[in-house]
Parts: sequence; C-alpha cells; structure tokens
Amino acid sequence: MALKEHGLHLFRSAVGTVLPGPMLKKVLVLETGRRPRLVVHGRSFELRKNLYLVGFGKAVLGMAAVAESILGDHLVRGIISVPQGIQATLRLKGMREMLLKPQSCIQVVEGAQHNLPDRESLKAASAIRELAEGLTAEDLLLVLISGGGSALLPAPVQPVTLEEKETVTKLLASKGATIQELNTIRKALSLLKGGGLARAAFPAQVLSLILSDIAGDPVDLIASGPTVASPRSIQDCFQILAKYNLTSIVPESVRTVLSSPGPEHDPPRDFAHVHNIIIGSNRLALEEAKRQAENLGYLTVVLSDAVCGEVSTVACLYSLFIQLVCLRGTGNSRLKGKVGEALSTLAAELEIPGLDLMDILNLLQGSQAERPVCFLAGGETTVQLQGTGKGGRNQELALRVALELHRAKASGDGASLEKYEAVFLSGGTDGQDGPTEAAGAFSSQELVGMAEQEGFNVEAFLTNNDSYTFFTRFQSGCHLLMTGLTGTNVMDIHAVLIRVRGAK
Repeated sequence: MALKEHGLHLFRSAVGTVLPGPMLKKVLVLETGRRPRLVVHGRSFELRKNLYLVGFGKAVLGMAAVAESILGDHLVRGIISVPQGIQATLRLKGMREMLLKPQSCIQVVEGAQHNLPDRESLKAASAIRELAEGLTAEDLLLVLISGGGSALLPAPVQPVTLEEKETVTKLLASKGATIQELNTIRKALSLLKGGGLARAAFPAQVLSLILSDIAGDPVDLIASGPTVASPRSIQDCFQILAKYNLTSIVPESVRTVLSSPGPEHDPPRDFAHVHNIIIGSNRLALEEAKRQAENLGYLTVVLSDAVCGEVSTVACLYSLFIQLVCLRGTGNSRLKGKVGEALSTLAAELEIPGLDLMDILNLLQGSQAERPVCFLAGGETTVQLQGTGKGGRNQELALRVALELHRAKASGDGASLEKYEAVFLSGGTDGQDGPTEAAGAFSSQELVGMAEQEGFNVEAFLTNNDSYTFFTRFQSGCHLLMTGLTGTNVMDIHAVLIRVRGAK
C-alpha cells in the first residue's frame, strides 16, 4: 500500500471509533422492569415519563438517533440543533443509523451554515431554552453536546444582536484566537452558554453526555459550557480583546455586556443538579489510529492530543520531526544536533501538553533505520488570516509542511530526506475544513517541487490563505482529503508516515 493509503486508513479508523453509535451504546443503559431506570457510569435515574432531550453540535443528530433507540417510549420530547444540510447529506451517504425515525418525538432544527450562528440556530436555541424553563424537580433533561455546539446554540444577552456577536467571533478568529479564548467571550455574551442552560432547567436533574472537541476535554469550554458553572470574568474578557487590539473595534453593546456582572445563580453554585460526562475525545481516536499503525508495522508515537498554535509554527515542528527520522543511521552528528536543538526550541515555544521530546529522541535512536515510523497527534491549530483565499487550517498546515520540507532540501540540510518517502496528513474529524467540502489534505516532500514545475507559486497561495484553491487546481485535487460529513467531531488528526523508498 502507498503511504497515502495508509494515512487514509488510519484517519478513517480514528474517526470510526468516535462515531456516536458505539460511544453512546457503551455509556447509556436502560434497565427495564417495574421501575425502569436510566444508568450512566454507575449513576441511576428513575424514569416515569419525565425524560426530555436537547442537543446541539455537529455529532448530535447521530447521538440523538442512538439515544432515542435506547430510550424508546420513556422519552417524552426533544429538540436538537444541528448543522445545515446534515440530514440530507447523511441520507445521501446511506448513513441512516445517524438519522431519526419518521415518527420521532425529537424536533430537528438545522442551522449555523459554515459553522456561524444564524436565524435558524437562534430559533433552535430559543426553543431549547423554552423547553428547559418548563421542567420541574421531577424531570430529567438529557443534554447531548458535541463540537460546533457554540454556533448552534446562540442566545445573545441583550442588547447584543446575533449579528454583533457574529462580528466579534469573526474578528477573534481572523486574529488567530484560540478556541478557549473564543468560548470565553461567547459565554459572556450568551444566555445559555457558561451554565445558562443548566440554570434554565433548574430544578430538574440535568445529565450531559459530551463529545469533546477541545484539548484536555474541559467541560466548561466544550460548546462554551452550557451545563457547567462558569462565573463571568470581566477581566479575562477584556484581556482577550486587548491581546488582539479589538477593544475599541467591537460593538458598543458588546463592551456594555462584558462590563456588566453575570446573571444571578438560582441553583446552588456547585450545580449539584447537573452531571457532566465525557463520552468521547481526540485521545480515544488517536489510540485507535495507533493500534492500526502498529498493525501495519510502524514504530508509532502519539505526540500529543493537544497540538495547538499557529499553523506556520506547527508546520516547522512536523518538518523537523520528519528530518530527524530521516537522519537515523547517518553519521551526521552536526545536523542531528542542529535539528534536535531546533525541535527543542519549537516544542518549548508551542508548550504542547504531553509532548516528551526526550523520550521520542531516545525511541528513535534505539530503532532500526529501516523501520517505518508513524507520528500521530491531535488538536486544533490556528490561522492568522492575511489574504482573501479559501481554505482551512488542515489544508494550510499540510501545504506549509510540504513547503518547510522543500526549503530544507533546497538548503542542503535535507539531503537525508532523499532516502525516505514521507507523507503528512491533516484532517478534521467532522469531515469539514473551514468553508470547504474537504476534511483536510495530504502532502509530501516532493509536492512543492512538482507544483513549481507546473507553474504554481505555493508561497503566494499561502500568503493569500488560499490552500484549497491550490489543492483543487494542482493534480486535480488528488491531495485533498475528502470524506464528507462524518457525524462526529473530536478536533483534528495529524499523521506523519515515513519509510525507506522502495519498501513495501
């Protein structure tokens, strides 16, 4: 098999293990009998026609379908907010297990096209809020949450409008703000985020099943934490705006709301009526990819499930890892030291959780030079928009890795790369990368050289943040990772595959 095929196999295996069906069936147990109970992680909830469901996120449609199949008639009513067009897409792909039955008691609202809040998602949020506020102490609210939930549950605090909130989100994203920073601002501007949904549902019991799309699985940040106590920090919000020079640019209504104290808490501050449970994560996906890579004979290392940082810096890191592997078995200690020192500097700059560079270096040093190597990682990089092109962080990262390898070869330091073939893959587990139909892209050390021979200026495409256009035009898009919507979302998967040329 070609390295690209290996990479595609690893990506699909990783995504497959975090699909809604398998995950929910592991944690959601219905005990029937005279007094039926719902059991989740050893915690029991008595059912007596008192169970309601709400959900929001890219994976929630599939989660809701499985939940309803398990809960049956015990479920009274539900409302979910899901991405625009997802039902038609899943139907077209034959993924009917992720669709609700025709007579479902769960109402589906589609919105947030291109992962941006809109009037439809606002309508869904209003309906979810109304349902939650109507519950009593006898009721149980099952909340299904996955990545993309923030855009699908917009309920701005007045006088902020939906358009003004979207403006702030776009401004922060264009400056390269992290998902943590984005969600800190979103929570402060929302009625339902930052514990707002849990407050609305009180005194009902709230059980949240969460598919994590943020490094470290912080429940207060996933979908901006609608069921997690999160006191508003005026100082944190204004520090974020100041960091990106946006304080004077954001709408006056936004500054007014951010300056005001947060809502009063009706329920206890410890949110004792809420139970938040993580059911799937990027780490789980990487563990499955690691098993598959080892079955294919690779010496496999999971670098981290929390890779973040600006794409150009992260691309340098991956390029250096590839160069380091290709230097195995050579006597060029000077170059090994140079690459190792550069790696240490970048790793310290990026502060990637779980990345143990010394262990990786020792593992590579003790391995045979002929053995293929696979590096796996997950997370979510950021892009500082400078141009007007079309692309996403995964496609841009893949193209930048190729450019870094091309530069290393051109400098003369990358001569050892010639002995090896290397493929880099970066893809979003939800099947989408920015406003494109691609999930990400593949790249190699030869890509930039071949593109230049055909008249493509890779650096110009990158300057314009136009990676998708490049990959579409170059070799008819064969380097794009095309999966369609997957029905899940646990951030991105990065894979580096390296082997000696000619090896099978």
